[in-house]
Amino acid sequence: MASRIEHRAAFPVPAKAVHAAFVDRDFLAERLRVLGGKDARLIDYTERGAEVVFRLRQGVDAARLPSVARTVIKGDLVVERTEGWRPDGTGFAGDTTAAVSGVPGDIKGRFALVDSGSGSVWTTSGEVKVRIPFVGGKVESVIAEQVGRLLAAEAEFTAAWLAEHGG
Repeated sequence: MASRIEHRAAFPVPAKAVHAAFVDRDFLAERLRVLGGKDARLIDYTERGAEVVFRLRQGVDAARLPSVARTVIKGDLVVERTEGWRPDGTGFAGDTTAAVSGVPGDIKGRFALVDSGSGSVWTTSGEVKVRIPFVGGKVESVIAEQVGRLLAAEAEFTAAWLAEHGG
């Protein structure tokens, strides 16, 4: 059974400005520097017409992991995450996948970024699936909680970036 991820963030600027930040190399580099953790970096970045696909590596020091996760994950946690963004109607849509080092399973999600009133709304829905007998569900919920926290931090970072860079 998978653990669900649901996140919503509102921004005071149109979806086009938020999307421009989300796929900007400088934005991604700074977000990784601030939020990416140990050995964070942009691994790959590709533009295919109106679609942008990138892959990130982020790290979490083993000492910061909950004890249930440390029983399964030996050493630091390394997450490789791929995001793809494309125009969708009047907004933008995206998909993401992620793999966590040492954990048999995956993270999958979908994004929507749409105009709303005088600003925009970014929603994420997804799931974490861990295939480990007996403790898989506990590890899934820990990872889902951490992903939720990361998405909230990324939304907060994005809002500050947009305010500073005139988004």
